[in-house]
Order: sequence, then C-alpha cells, then structure tokens
Amino acid sequence: MDEKTEELRDIFVDATGSETVTERQEESPGSLADRDEASVEERLAEVVAAMRDRDAFATDLDDAALRRVARGHFAGESDAEIAAAVDATADDVFEARMDLHLVSEADRDAPLDLDALRRLDAEGVPVEERADRLDADRETVRRYSAVVAADRAATRANERFRDAFRELLTDDDLSEAHARDAREDGLREATEDIETDVSL
Repeated sequence: MDEKTEELRDIFVDATGSETVTERQEESPGSLADRDEASVEERLAEVVAAMRDRDAFATDLDDAALRRVARGHFAGESDAEIAAAVDATADDVFEARMDLHLVSEADRDAPLDLDALRRLDAEGVPVEERADRLDADRETVRRYSAVVAADRAATRANERFRDAFRELLTDDDLSEAHARDAREDGLREATEDIETDVSL
C-alpha cells in the first residue's frame, strides 16, 4: 500500500469509523418480465373486469380463463393450445379473444373482401345477407364479422385495452414508447423554424 493509498484509507476510517468497505448491491429495475407476478395478475383482472363492464361478452369463459387467454395470445400460443389450458374449445378461445379485442394479423387474413365486410357490418346487414353479397359461406362470414366487430370495438375504446394487455404482457410498449418519443422529437425539430402564414 503506497503513501497515497494509506492516506485515503486513514481518511475513510476517520470518516466512517470502519475499516471495511461493503458495496451494497441494488436490484436493477429489470424488464417487464421481471415484474411482480401478483401485481400483473391483479392488473390483468382489472382490465378484464373493465372490459366486461363496458361491453357484453359473448364468451362463457370466466375471468381467470380470460386472463389465461390474454397471456397465451401474447405468448404466441395457438387457440388450440390455449383451449387445452383452459378446458375449452379453440372456437371458445377465438370468441374470447374477440371479446378482449385481441385480434392477430392472421385473423385478418380473410378469404373474402374484408373492406366490403366492414362496410356491411357498419350498415348492420345481417350475416346471411353478408354471405350472399360476398358469395361466401355463413360460417366464414360469421367468423370474420367477429374480427371486424372486435377491431371496431377496439377503435371505439381508443385501443386502450389492447395497449394495457400489451404493456402488461410484453416489452413492446417500451420500444414503441422510445420510437414514438424519437418521432415526436424529430418532428418538433423539423418544424421549429417553419413560419406559418395562414389567412382564414
């Protein structure tokens, strides 16, 4: 130990009254995956309950099963896999996902004109007539009508339930938040020096 180190050690001992240094380890914030599981489950329950209060659910699955459906959806499980976990059928899970606004891109990959179906849905045309106009079988039209209705319900709710599930069950919201902030900062910088001269 050189003279300078000894000097620093003496100062430390005088200041602390201790000759040992113990570095306290702080727990890092971690990712969303490290979040307390009980608080995630509690928040999921709140989201599902809020959705049930807002809209009538078609599904017969209870709230615990619906939470499992949401978890399975964001974990990339198929409807059949989720169904096995909640003792239901794949059709039951599909219906539950639609109630929860959990529409995947695969759900929108329709063998019919989805834009036309959206228009018919907005007009309140019955499923049988939709099938006739789209030249499609009724079961197919019924399934994709549920997709259209779920997307419409999500839009009416400003996507807040989808966003809540995503925030709780994935890390995507973090990267999206960073990307959104970056876009907004870039837009702000780009428009700072623009002068507007608008006559109304």
